[in-house]
Parts: sequence; structure tokens; C-alpha cells
Amino acid sequence: MSAAPDRQAVRVDGHQLALTHLRKTLFPESEHTKAELLHYYARIAPLMVPHTTDRAASFVRAPDGVDGERWYAKNPPPGCPEWVTLTSVPGKGKPAPHVVVDSTATLVAMANLGAYEVHVPQWRAGAGPAVHDRVVFDLDPGPGADVTDCCRVALPLRAALAADGLTACAVTSGSKGLHLYVAVEPAPAETAVAYAKRLAVRIRAELPDLAVATMSRAARHGKVFIDWSQNASAKTTAAPYTLRIRERPGVATPVDWDEVAACAHPADLAFGPEEALARAEERGDDPLAPLSDAARRGRLPET
Repeated sequence: MSAAPDRQAVRVDGHQLALTHLRKTLFPESEHTKAELLHYYARIAPLMVPHTTDRAASFVRAPDGVDGERWYAKNPPPGCPEWVTLTSVPGKGKPAPHVVVDSTATLVAMANLGAYEVHVPQWRAGAGPAVHDRVVFDLDPGPGADVTDCCRVALPLRAALAADGLTACAVTSGSKGLHLYVAVEPAPAETAVAYAKRLAVRIRAELPDLAVATMSRAARHGKVFIDWSQNASAKTTAAPYTLRIRERPGVATPVDWDEVAACAHPADLAFGPEEALARAEERGDDPLAPLSDAARRGRLPET
């Protein structure tokens, strides 16, 4: 049997793509090749793209995989096809162009250029950075803590959000932590940041031995940092369903609240591309649908 081709021309969404270096092993520990990562994105795109459409994407690029150079990139990568949707993001100087991952073709094209992680803000390009339609809490375990501790923080945080009329969706970070997303009626950025910080401080006060809400790394040992700061307009969060560049490729995977409640070991909420695809196919729908359904947005409390 002949080896799989290292280069292949494909047509996606009506666009011609030349996929290259397909046999390159990007994750030696798990032996995942570039072809397998592109296959994952092509398959998961129908679920992922609704959560990245109309948002200015940034990327973690790692063309040579986990053992090569990697960097965070905001501008479109060199070789970006001319048909890819771009949006301008205000900055200190002139507005900067960002890719909008609004199709399967764009998602595959970016991964083909080594942009394997997709990160997006909590605001839509159509409204601009001053107006947010999502709130996110990044539960980040410090040294000596893990995702099981994140789950112990997530449950009371979910309850506090529900008491404010907000529905939280849980997504593994694809690394060590857990993300909680809430779809909200469009609100000023400062309102979203203030609400997230206020709630994080409240949960820290309720769980002083388990949670922190300060940026100080010295305070995080054995505790979970409730990172509310990712709601700032300049910040981004790993998009739902994105790959994460770790020793073995992780995926930011939606999880049900019963899985969060039952989590007893970090492996319980660790998913690679194959597991994420299998879960999506078994479920048949997107558990994060509330995030892209305008009718299911909640209103942020005024104070």
C-alpha cells in the first residue's frame, strides 16, 4: 500500500486549498499528524464556526508542532487566502486586520498555515469592542490544583449566575482548566467586566480555601484562579472546539453539568480530537447552542 500523499488539493466551500506537509508528525507523543488535525477541523467545523463567526480571531501558530517554535498571532498569517473574511480591530495606532473564522474553508485554511489554536473575544466584530454579548470565566488551577478543583468552583459559580437569570455553559479549556460561558444581551464592555469581577470576588469569599480572584500568582498555590479579566475587550479566550497545543493535542470540549459534578480525576475531562469528535457525533447537537441563540441571552444585572 502506498503512503498517504504529503500534499493534496481539495475544494472546501467552493474554495481551492492546497494542503501541505500532511504526513508531518506534529505531536510525537501521540503521533498525530497534520493531516489528522486538518481532518478534525473539517469535521468539527459545523459546531465550532457558529462560536467564531463575526469575532476577530487570533491564533497560536506552531507550524512544526509541539516541539517547534510557537507564537501568538493577531494578524492574518502569511499565505492567508484573499477570500478569507477580515475585520479591522481598533488599537493604539491604526486599526489592525484580523481573520474572521466564519466557514469550514477558513478554519481549514488557517490550520493548513500552522494556526492550530483559535482564540476569540467576547464581542462581535459587527458591534465592536465596546459592546459584549458573552461573559466568560476562565477557571485556571494553580500549582497543586487541577480540573477537579475547577469543577468544585464551577458549580457554585453556575448557581450564582442562575440566580441572576443567566445560563452558564461549561467547556474544558483543552489544557488544565475549565471555561464557563454565558450569552448575554449586548452590554457595555465595562459592565461585563465589572459583573464578572464582582461575581468572582463573591465566589472567592464563599470558597476562601479553594478559589482566588487576584492576578497574583503567589496566591494561586493549591487554588483555582477565577479569571474574570478575559472579559476585557483586548483579551481573547480559546474558542470552543479549538485544538490546544500541548504534549498531546487537547480540545476545548463542551461538557454537561452532570459531568462537571461527577469529575473525580483530571482524565475525566480530558479530550483529544478523536474523543471530541466521537462525543459530538454521539450527541448529535451542540450543547453550546445557547451561546449563539439570541433568544436565550440573559440580561446582565445593572449593579
